[in-house]
Amino acid sequence: MATFGESQEILESFGFTSRQTNIMSQRTLLSLCGLTLDENSTWDKATNNRMGVRAIMDWIRDHLEFQIAENSRETIRRQVLKQFTEVGFTLHNDDDPKRPPNSSKNCYKISEAALEVIRSFGSEEWNSAISEYNKNFQTQTELYNAARKLSTFDVVFPSGMEIILQAGGQNTLIADMIEKFCPQFIDGGKILYVGDAGDKFVVYDSKTLSQLGVELDKHGKMPDLIVLDEKRNWLFLMEAASTHGPVDHSRYLELHELFGSSTAGLVLVSCFPDKKTLRRFVADLAWETEVWVADEPTHMMHLNGSRFLGPYTTTAD
Repeated sequence: MATFGESQEILESFGFTSRQTNIMSQRTLLSLCGLTLDENSTWDKATNNRMGVRAIMDWIRDHLEFQIAENSRETIRRQVLKQFTEVGFTLHNDDDPKRPPNSSKNCYKISEAALEVIRSFGSEEWNSAISEYNKNFQTQTELYNAARKLSTFDVVFPSGMEIILQAGGQNTLIADMIEKFCPQFIDGGKILYVGDAGDKFVVYDSKTLSQLGVELDKHGKMPDLIVLDEKRNWLFLMEAASTHGPVDHSRYLELHELFGSSTAGLVLVSCFPDKKTLRRFVADLAWETEVWVADEPTHMMHLNGSRFLGPYTTTAD
């Protein structure tokens, strides 16, 4: 008898993620294969007749002993069948690919290649069959990993170390801060922290910060990049001001409160992708801070006439 546990094992073997091996996916698989909970209903008897979402729901209700709710239609369509179809495990409207999405005749079926493998489940041929299938067809896990890779990019530190950041948002500017600002203004700088939309602590050297006397609350509002200039004993606290604001008076005080115990002098830098973005925030910039623009990476602006780049010991006006 085909069971739900076996359905889950089959879906996992086809490379589906945990969300597509849940109980709803298991019921959908049994329905698409025309199998019931009868002891004579075995995987070698699986079929691949075309079924619409309504027919799948009726099969679940009539043959799998589950009173599925009417509002489950979109769950099956979007969270099960869509993912099955993306990797060719099921075919959508193979009898009429031009059928409108809102047609009542929309249908799905297990692909012939997948059906042949499913029918071998429990037999001596199963392992070789599923292995050969996965060699020739992209699994959902592979598909998701490929999509995830496309949405990320590599960043190379001056030391040669590489990290991966999520694409989009302020991360492009953060990459410029690492790859352009640091080699230009912090010779041999040691990167202690990198914030990322996908992973707030993608790099976090808590040991070095602790040696500097800094103990941070991870729930606090961290700067986007922290770099230590060991030669001059300066700690650069850098903000990526592309989608968020720069180091204004309020942020100046926040950063000095967070890092006030540092034995290294604090250098606060507002970083912008271009002058156009900088112009939007000029009035907000705090005194005793630095400004850097990625479009002109070899120059900086110093918001104090008394000196150039370096830490300050006084508070902002």
